[in-house]
Amino acid sequence: MPENAQDLYQRSVNALRTPPVADWDTWPFDDNIRPRTLEEPAAEPPRDGEGGVECDGCTKPDADYFWTDDRWRLIAFGPSGLPVVVVLEPRAHYDTPSELPDELAREMGVMLGRVERAVMTVDGIERVHISRYGEGAAHLHWWFMGRPTGLRQLASSFAGIWDDVLPPTPDDVWRDNIAQVAAAMRAGG
Repeated sequence: MPENAQDLYQRSVNALRTPPVADWDTWPFDDNIRPRTLEEPAAEPPRDGEGGVECDGCTKPDADYFWTDDRWRLIAFGPSGLPVVVVLEPRAHYDTPSELPDELAREMGVMLGRVERAVMTVDGIERVHISRYGEGAAHLHWWFMGRPTGLRQLASSFAGIWDDVLPPTPDDVWRDNIAQVAAAMRAGG
């Protein structure tokens, strides 16, 4: 029988541990850390656009995006700490990849590669971290975070945290980076 949230809570509440993250090269902080108190399971808060109602991803105009086509849109948030952070969304409202019709799901795979290649055209990008969370918004979206060459400390699952820790990329550099991604998308990625 699988564990439910209450079972996991009961098993974990007095047994939390601190992983050896301070030993990891990618951990962005010094000093000791400790786990927060695990809160009891509670009702899930509503997400933006739940069920396609009042969805920011559906109502945002194309002008907010730096690249669009008939089925996909690409938006940049920033400037932030990493040189490039962009988000890919389907134009139509879907919450999860499993909801996509087969044709759009196949196209999504192509788009993930296309956007990654476009981000890689920015000078000095070594790797692109692609993630999907969907905890705050119910409109399917994929994050693309460009990691600079030579900064291995920014690698892997902490790239998003490093994006918040690093000072923002200078505005003119950030705009040039996004323009490079847009040009690559227009050229076919």
